[in-house]
Amino acid sequence: MVTYNLKKIQTVPGAKELIDIVLSKTQRKTPTVIHRHYAISRIRQFYMRKIKFAQQTFHDKLSQILQDFPKVDEIHPFYADLLNVLYDRDHYKLALGQLSKARSLIDNLSKEYLRLLKYGDSLYRCKMLKRAAVGRMCTIVKRLASSFGYLERVRQHMARLPSIDPHMRCLIIAGYPNVGKSSFMNLITRANVDVQPYPFTTKSLYVGHMDYRYLRWQVIDTPGILDKPLEERNTIEMQSITALAHLRATILFFLDPSEHCGFSWEQQIGLFHSLEPLFVEKPLLIVCNKTDLPWQSQVEEQLNALVRQESNHSNSLDKPVLADGWMKMSTLEKTGVVEVRNTACDLLLSQRVESKVKGPRAQSILNRLHVAVPASMTHTSCDDQKEEESQGLCRPFIPESVWKKKQENKTMEEEEKEPSEEDHRKDSQKILEKDLEMAHGGAGVYSSDWNKHYLLRDDSWKYDIMPEIVEGHNILDFIDTDIDERLAALEEEEVAREAMSENDEMEGLDEESQQRLQRIRDKKVLLIRGRSKQRNPIGANKMTKAHPKSSQEWRKQWLEMGMDKERVDMTTKQILSHRSQSREPSKPRSQSRSTSTYRWNQTKAEAGKGFVNHQQKQKALHLARKT
Repeated sequence: MVTYNLKKIQTVPGAKELIDIVLSKTQRKTPTVIHRHYAISRIRQFYMRKIKFAQQTFHDKLSQILQDFPKVDEIHPFYADLLNVLYDRDHYKLALGQLSKARSLIDNLSKEYLRLLKYGDSLYRCKMLKRAAVGRMCTIVKRLASSFGYLERVRQHMARLPSIDPHMRCLIIAGYPNVGKSSFMNLITRANVDVQPYPFTTKSLYVGHMDYRYLRWQVIDTPGILDKPLEERNTIEMQSITALAHLRATILFFLDPSEHCGFSWEQQIGLFHSLEPLFVEKPLLIVCNKTDLPWQSQVEEQLNALVRQESNHSNSLDKPVLADGWMKMSTLEKTGVVEVRNTACDLLLSQRVESKVKGPRAQSILNRLHVAVPASMTHTSCDDQKEEESQGLCRPFIPESVWKKKQENKTMEEEEKEPSEEDHRKDSQKILEKDLEMAHGGAGVYSSDWNKHYLLRDDSWKYDIMPEIVEGHNILDFIDTDIDERLAALEEEEVAREAMSENDEMEGLDEESQQRLQRIRDKKVLLIRGRSKQRNPIGANKMTKAHPKSSQEWRKQWLEMGMDKERVDMTTKQILSHRSQSREPSKPRSQSRSTSTYRWNQTKAEAGKGFVNHQQKQKALHLARKT
């Protein structure tokens, strides 16, 4: 079923306003300049474009209006009857039909004049055809002035209607005027309905919302209804009749036994009986309001005759079931309000569940489900098991040996679970943390010792300072306290090994070779120490720090170290040849750039502009000569 948002219907313009909108838009959105010397095909296209644009604009505007307004045959019957009560269904459908017919007439008119424009032989004929087409479209729209005005008034009234969801859980409050319907609604919802001490204060439907059992509910406050024939009821009363007839909700029929509403008890009962056809297949709860005022004596007897229990006890089958119960309430003292609300909601929930269970969809789902209830785990013999299987029972079979073993284990577990007298004595003598706290100064002074409750492999670990990390070991377990002694022993061992290696090298040499080797080692130590202490200036060659500068020094050092003389001569020659190849002759400096720069700077400086004094000028000339 199509749903409409009545509050989002766009404004319906008047006939004259719609014509002005279309003509202005046609003038702005299409070309406006045409000349007589243009080709006839271009002139025809110019005016055909005007007609098409005007027709399309009229078509879009009318289609938007027809689309926004709800169609009586497609919406919920509640809204269809409400439209009929408020606006007259025939008048409403006639206005929308006129707009639809005008839209089709404008479309056909455009096609006709476009066909005539194809045969226009001059600028004048094409212009007159365009003028006639747009003029006839405007004439059709002008004739709909009354329909546009009626639809605009309907739209304004629809925007003020409450948003009622026909499929939502709902409570409908009905009854005579001034019986406390609006006061009850203000108490159970967040609505703010006007309440006055005189009747006919509520003149339309009001909707409020509440939450019950984590569900959203809507409560509809209806105008007061009088006990008279249906054809004599006015528009205000017919709104209540429409809600009672079409909405699936719990009906709360309010009565005033004190008769302070201005209507007698017999009139209220008569209204209840006149509305009986509207209560069929709906939960109905009779609510007696104003219990803080004195009642009549025969009120409760008459109410009990209306409820379901009394009608079930009666043997007359033609007597219908009238109500699900009646309750007392006082909106002034706010007593019984919550009970009435909860009872009404529970009645609707149970009725909706029953209707779903009885429906075909629930039956189709239940047919696909099978709930298996297993039998109790008891021992049965083979003969008993076969008999139960024949009866359709499903009981597990337990062999004799397994059953006896299971019973023995069960008895042993029960004996182990039974506490002994010693356990009871220990429990009675157990000191609690609360007793320790009171004995050591109370709360804020005594701090409970939680370490004693730690479940560790070794009780000595409970009070360790460092936290336990892996397999009962602390961080301190991985710290070696004798590390300094071990390092000293390692250093001594290393020195001894170095001395032994040096002695091994000395064993196979004669005395002169041993002296040379010792001098080489001493020289090596000196070089390493001098290399670490030496500080080189920035930009100096790194190769000159650790090596002699001249080849003679290299030769002398290698001979002292015991190197062969022939090898020393050959290495010296290679170093000299390498140095001679790496050097390049210096290039002469050109004099042309310096002289030209000097002359330019001299002429620049002789002008005398920009110098503070004579000394600054002389300094500038000096710098110019240097460049």
